[in-house]
Amino acid sequence: MRKRMENTASTIAAPSFADLVRNAETAIRDLFEPTPLQRNDHLSARFGADIWLKREDLTPVRSYKLRGAFNAMRKRVTPGQATKAHFVCASAGNHAQGVAFACRHFGARGTIFMPVTTPKQKIDKTKVFGGDAIEIVLTGDYFDQTLAASQAFAAEHGAQFLAPFDSADVIEGQATVGLEMLEQLGGAPDLVVLPVGGGGLAAGVTRYFAEMAPDVAFAFAEPLGGASLQAALQQGAPVALPAVDNFVDGAAVARIGALPFEALRRFSPGDVHLAPEDRICTTMLDMLNHEGVVLEPAGALAIDVLGDLGDLTGKRVVCVCSGGNFDFERLPEVKERAQRFAGVKKYFVLRLPQRPGALRDFLELLGPDDDVARFEYLKKSARNFGSILIGIETSAPQNLTALKTRLDGAGFVYRDITNDEILSELLV
Repeated sequence: MRKRMENTASTIAAPSFADLVRNAETAIRDLFEPTPLQRNDHLSARFGADIWLKREDLTPVRSYKLRGAFNAMRKRVTPGQATKAHFVCASAGNHAQGVAFACRHFGARGTIFMPVTTPKQKIDKTKVFGGDAIEIVLTGDYFDQTLAASQAFAAEHGAQFLAPFDSADVIEGQATVGLEMLEQLGGAPDLVVLPVGGGGLAAGVTRYFAEMAPDVAFAFAEPLGGASLQAALQQGAPVALPAVDNFVDGAAVARIGALPFEALRRFSPGDVHLAPEDRICTTMLDMLNHEGVVLEPAGALAIDVLGDLGDLTGKRVVCVCSGGNFDFERLPEVKERAQRFAGVKKYFVLRLPQRPGALRDFLELLGPDDDVARFEYLKKSARNFGSILIGIETSAPQNLTALKTRLDGAGFVYRDITNDEILSELLV
């Protein structure tokens, strides 16, 4: 009887996941207020729905990563002895900044490993958030090398390694996004759209909703060049992608975390929607130009896939904007990729006769809205011909289709290299 009563008491005392998330949310209030949940009229009108944005791009470090890092660290810091704690992480972006901010908050020591190729802007921001509490170590040309070095360092120095997503405490911290969402909305939405990289955010929010609002539907957004969740759901276990497109650097993960996958395995591959990297650029520009909202590529994922989710008419939908750490030096690249996706910019290698007036003949074929954005003489490919790289911008895709027709009719020899990955990388 006594043993049975002890087992019963133990069962009653065990906190639920929702209880743990509530405790984490209470603690996080020491750092920042809940991020805004805003109804977006622009998107709501476009989709005939009630679209809300959970603005994780407005945390102190402009991403949700601070939540998980803080929650993991608060459980490892002994009261009154924070300065003795030593944390290590590997990251080239948002996780590094979250760890740095939390280290400064606790007064703990942090060693943050970043690839040698990390942009100076990200290094400087991490230094600002961490101040004297952190040291940044630049090592490795690729993230896997950086990760291995950081883990070896943590083991050698007896420091605590903070994983970016494959950690129960991190998942618990990220789940506070869902808690705030429900409280701010005043009820359950019909659909929540979550971006997925390593899976910590998606795992945390879906687990919290499973207890607190089990009828809510979920859709997941991954970059086309980094669909690790979809691959894992198809295989029934996490798998390593053979290659990853790093443009969406905040979500370009080759293998989803083991712990996040356990929380997400109940979903189907059809619940995951893939966002082409160039299309994400159009979404980033749309939000910047129409709403004045600055999102990084991963932060725009959930919004980008809205058009892939079928009829949303009348539904209340929440999209999580996971981050806004965007380096404006990348803006020309984003604009370029958006134009290519929209079909209003193309690159050609044109074989031009080596005779007076040949260039004029070509230019006279351009339409009134066609503009030469790039012109570069490549080489003389034969005695009487030369090759020219030319970029054309226009106002509508059909204009470039019409230009091709006119070029064919005039007998020009050319090659459209816009979507030729190798040639574009070499020449453009």
